[in-house]
Amino acid sequence: MFLWAGSKGAQGSGSERRTIYQKVREYDALDKRKTVTALKAGEDRAILLGLSMILFSVMMYFVLGITMVRSYSDSVWTEESGCTVLNSTIVAEINCTYSCGSECWKSSKYPCLQVFVSLNTSGKVVRLSHNEEAQDTNPECFYVPKCQKDFNAIHTVVVKILERLKTQQQVLCYMDPGEQQDSALLTRIYGRLAVFHSLFWPTCTLIGGTIIIAMVKLTQYLSIMCEQVGRIKR
Repeated sequence: MFLWAGSKGAQGSGSERRTIYQKVREYDALDKRKTVTALKAGEDRAILLGLSMILFSVMMYFVLGITMVRSYSDSVWTEESGCTVLNSTIVAEINCTYSCGSECWKSSKYPCLQVFVSLNTSGKVVRLSHNEEAQDTNPECFYVPKCQKDFNAIHTVVVKILERLKTQQQVLCYMDPGEQQDSALLTRIYGRLAVFHSLFWPTCTLIGGTIIIAMVKLTQYLSIMCEQVGRIKR
């Protein structure tokens, strides 16, 4: 009787140990599944972030390609040259319109400052414009201010530019290397530096998105390799 009861008690304690061990394994497996699920969700978000960054950079490349880069490639004023200011005079008052509200437009005027320079490389006399926008808006005027109601304020700004040009005879300008244009630019909106700055951030975004996706894929690969090594050791 005592022997039978003792063996029964030993069996009961052994089964209890096995039950406790199974429960521990089940809890470990459950925790592992939760961890894997959390990691999988984080990896999915990281890949989505990387793809979004790449898509955004591609869209920015497209927009800049049809605006900034195209204007830079189409520009003919690409060669730097020293210019000597020969004459700078306010020759006329040009009519313009400005917005005064929704579907409301009023007329005003701005003074037309005309500047002629001599190219130091060839001695050719050309008309000087402030930049590409001034050249496209009114090639006869050096500076085309934004049209506004207060004519005196615009006139004051143009007079200050005139006085500065009279004191500074030698300026750096941009000319057409083929000298087919009878004008030169004082500054370029779509220069090399402007194109570089406009393409810098999309390029950083593209590289960042690619690195994020590559790091996630590398992490997944290393995780699979570690799991395979663990199975081999078992």
